[in-house]
Formats: sequence, C-alpha cells, structure tokens
Amino acid sequence: MKSYIKLAFAFAFCVLNAQCQSTNDTAKKSGVNKEKSKPNFIVIYTDDHGYSDLSIQGIKNDVKTPNIDNLARNGVRMESGYSTAPQCVPSRGGILTGRFQSRFGLELNGDSLEGFDAETTIADRLKSAGYATGMAGKWHLGPGNQITKHGFDHVFYKNSAQPGVANFNFEGKSIPLAAGTTKMYHLDACSKAATTFIEMHKDKPFFFYLAYRAPHVPLDATQKYLDRFPGKMPERRRQALAMLSAVDDGVGEIMKTLDENNLTDNTVIFIIGDNGAPLKITKEDKPGGGPGWDGSLNDPLNGEKGTLIEGGIRTPFVVYWKDKLVKGTYKHPVSSMDFAATAVELAGLSTDDKLDGVNLIPFLNGEKLGAPHDKLCWRWGGQSAIRKGEWKFLKGDDREYLFNLDEDIEEKNDLLAKHPEIVKELKKELLAWSNGLTPTGFSKGEMSKNANAYFDYYLDGKLNKKIKVGKK
Repeated sequence: MKSYIKLAFAFAFCVLNAQCQSTNDTAKKSGVNKEKSKPNFIVIYTDDHGYSDLSIQGIKNDVKTPNIDNLARNGVRMESGYSTAPQCVPSRGGILTGRFQSRFGLELNGDSLEGFDAETTIADRLKSAGYATGMAGKWHLGPGNQITKHGFDHVFYKNSAQPGVANFNFEGKSIPLAAGTTKMYHLDACSKAATTFIEMHKDKPFFFYLAYRAPHVPLDATQKYLDRFPGKMPERRRQALAMLSAVDDGVGEIMKTLDENNLTDNTVIFIIGDNGAPLKITKEDKPGGGPGWDGSLNDPLNGEKGTLIEGGIRTPFVVYWKDKLVKGTYKHPVSSMDFAATAVELAGLSTDDKLDGVNLIPFLNGEKLGAPHDKLCWRWGGQSAIRKGEWKFLKGDDREYLFNLDEDIEEKNDLLAKHPEIVKELKKELLAWSNGLTPTGFSKGEMSKNANAYFDYYLDGKLNKKIKVGKK
C-alpha cells in the first residue's frame, strides 16, 4: 500500500511539474511573440535631395530610382512631405527627437548642441521598448564617437572616403567603438551596414536610421554608377543621379534582406529628404564636386536649400508598410517629425505630448479621414512660415507673402494684398506657435546675405540683376 501511495504521489508530481513547465513555456513564447509583433522601423534619410529626384514623382525623366519607386507604388508617396528646416543640422535634430528643433535651441548649423544632447531621441525611446537600435552614414549632431550616447547601440558612422567610426563589422560582430571602417564607397558601405544590422537583429524588433550623404557635395559617385547615366548633361547632374542610384541600390538590398528573413510584412519604412537641393540660383556646373549646386533639382517648386520657400523644405517622402496602407499619393501636409510619433505608438509606448508629430498610420490606412495636422510651422533664422490647408504665409525679416499652394505650388502669385484677413489669422497663429521656441518670436536674428539674395530672386522677381550667393 505504501508503495502504491509513493507511486501515485510521484505520478502526480510529474504531471504537476509538466503542467507548470508547459505554462512557463507558453508564457515565454507569449512574451517572444509579443516582442516579435512589434514592428521594425527603418528611416532612410537622404541629404540635399531635391523634390524632383525620384522617378515616381513623374517630374524628371533622367532620374532612376526603381527600388524606391516600388516602395512608393506599393505604399504611400507624400505630395506635401516636409522637413523641419532647410538645412542639415536642425532638420536632423527634428527628425531624431520628433520635436521642432528650435524648442531646444538648435535652429541653425553652428548653434550649440547642448539642447539636443539633453533631448530624448527616438532611438532612446525605442531602446526602452526593447528595440535593437543602430545607424549608418551621416550624423552631423556632434562627434561620431558620441553617437551611442543618443540611444544608438550600433554605429557605422561614415559619410566619405575617410575612415569613419564603427562598433560592428560586416561579419555581424560587435567590436569596440573605434575609427576605421572600410575602404568601400561610403554609400555602398552604409547599405552593407544596414543589411548586416538586420541580419544581426532579425529575431527581435529593431530600429535603423540610415542617413546617406547623398547627393550632398562633395559629389563623389563611382564609375559603376556614373556609367548608368550616359549622354549630354551637366556633370553635376550626372553625379547627383549616380549617387541617388547608389542609394536606390541600397534600398533594393535592404528589401532583399528583409524578404529573405520574412521581415518585410512587419517593417515600417520611411524615406525622407533632409531639405531641398542647393541650386545656388544659377545651377552652375562647376568642375569638380566641391561646394555649389549638388546636381539635384526641386522642380516644380520655387526656392532652394536655405529658404522656407517650398523648394527648401518640401522633399521626397515615402512611407511603406506592406499591405497595411492605402496605396497611392497622399495630399495632406505631413512632417518628418511624424516618424517619431508613429514609432512611439506602434511600439506600444505611452504617447508624449512633447512630441510635435502625429502617428500617420491611421491616416494612411484609411482609419482616420482629414488632415493629420491643423497647421505646420517653421522658423529658421530670419525666416518663418506657416502652412494651414492650402494657405501658406511666409515671412523673411520685413518681407511677407501669402500663397495658395493648391493653386500655385510654384509660389509665384503673392496674394497678401487680396486676403488681409487670412494673413492676419495666420500671422497670429504663427506668432503664438513661436512662443514655444528658444528664443521666442518670428525670427532668430536677421536673414543672411544669401537668404536675402534668394528672396530677391525667387520671390521678388529681381531676375535681371546679377545675384551672387556664397558657398554656405
């Protein structure tokens, strides 16, 4: 009898232990599945990339971007996608924090980075949600060896033929952060870093920020890409097209890697330009690839980098999430700051009122109708602007303009005198918004000599005067 009781007890213990183990395994699997259900995020950020220069835009026939076109065709192409500034440093501060950069004092190239250094980046936020975080390419927000302090665990900082700084290699191994990456062409190297990172972290949610230095000067396309664009054209245009072709190849490699690892369905991709192309008014085809026009174009937009005219801030902008968005062109204005707000919500993080962006997914999948933003505002040095619906009010020092962008995308017909009531309201809203900036007000100092020259040429019709602009 005692033997029977011992046997029964042992059997019951085994059953109970098996049930507990099964429960633990189920809990573990549930946790893994919960983590895997979080979408991955990739931001591809191009540099001085004009509005014209995706072939899917249907504006120029010489540009070739089949891989980006495919994402746009099967995702959403933004007709009015905006950067937060017409210049590299502040626009990067905006997209990486999800906040308008003048809120923390980063309005112009050369401004102190102390405010940015104190901000919580989207990499910080996603890292707290269990994401692997990484970046490749251009940083421009401080020393390369400080990037890991801003939420990026994996760094491949390289934007030229110079060595760069990295803490992982193409074999997928983490290494001590140090100078010396690869002699590979920097655009190809950044693409390789992206696919390597994906392979390294395919079993957990990840965020990768891929900031190609293209087609920003110095123009340095390799012969492989230049050969794709034969025929007569400005050499700077050929260089820009070639560099963008290298970027597009990289996008193709990224999609191939996602497909091979069954990650495409659960990866959200944003492709955005940091600001418009620098035309230097005349688009002079200077020999060499140094300062000057970078070969990119902003057509049909007026203006260029260094202005809050549309050509300075409206950029190529594509969002892709396989089979989860209503395919097509989206008309309402959106901002690069919307990426951070989108990622925060999709990652299951608490919403933060400090973020200036909006989760775009409900607007792009048809759940929400109407515009994501009541208005978008900018301030950059002596310039400020507000877009609300079809109306845009632009101010540069004492010069003021009003445009109906639905009817006049080229900003050629100033309606300031015809609609004083609209001007008054927009100006009031712009000033109220500016009270949240550092410093407050319509401007931070006066417009530069170059900015004045751009306003003379693009807005005031001083076409017969020989206008010169500096290198910056």
